[in-house]
This record gives sequence, C-alpha cells and structure tokens, in this order.
Amino acid sequence: MDSVHTATGFRVTDLVAHFAGRWGLDRKIVDSTGAGMATLTGVASFTPDDDGLVYRERGTLVMGEYQGPATRVLHFRVRGPGLADVHFDHGGFFHDLDLRDGRWPVRHPCRDDLYRGEVVIHGPDDWRQVWTVTGPAKSYTSTTAFRRMSVEDET
Repeated sequence: MDSVHTATGFRVTDLVAHFAGRWGLDRKIVDSTGAGMATLTGVASFTPDDDGLVYRERGTLVMGEYQGPATRVLHFRVRGPGLADVHFDHGGFFHDLDLRDGRWPVRHPCRDDLYRGEVVIHGPDDWRQVWTVTGPAKSYTSTTAFRRMSVEDET
C-alpha cells in the first residue's frame, strides 16, 4: 500500500490498494440543532473493477420507528495516483476525490440542496466522511466512521 501519514491526513496514492476489502461503518445523522435523526450500522466493501473500485454499503438503518435494511452502490473511477471521480450506481457524477494529502473537501449540488463535506483518512485502517446538507428540502449532518474489518470481524 502506497500511503504515508502527513500533518493533514494519511496520504493515499493507490486508492485501489488502500480501500480494497471490507470496512465496518457507523453513520450518525443529526439535524441542524444536533438532535439525532438516524443511525446506520453495517459493512462497506470496495471491490476492484476495470475502472477502479465498486463501493457497496449494506446495513441496518434506524430512523424514528423504522428499523430495516439500507444499501448503496458507488463507483470510484480512478483517474490517477490518489485521484478518483465518484459516480452513483445509475452513472451520474457525485464528486471528485483527491486523497494525496489524506483529506479532501467534497461538494455535490442536489437540486436546490447542497451537500458539502470532507473525507479524512486517519490511517491505513480508519477513515471518516462528513456531509453537511443545507437547502429548502434538507438540513442535516451525516458523519460516517469506517474501520477496516479484521479476520476476526469476518467470522
């Protein structure tokens, strides 16, 4: 794995080598006042493909009285050392990514709402993604912590 720790984050130049595998995920979503809205606990997997990586997320979503399964698929199309364009499963562009310094601000306009956030790599087995969403339809912050799963986690 071609990665080095820096003052800003844990540098990643080989996205496929760094992310490939299974990651435990813990997501918390809070409204603009900080009140809890939802949680998601599950597993994210990164599988190499011809363009880079396919990200598959599955877990249990708890939102109010609802508790049930949730899934998501994204495509990380690698375009250079530490660089990728992230696309939704339907093919639409989500955001760019540059992890050569271990952190990257992310932005995605969604109709009249705006998603702004950051991806921070803390080390070879730990990273975080934060999105703050504002607009007429949405107002919340979603924080997801990822931790590489060990062999013991897999059994």
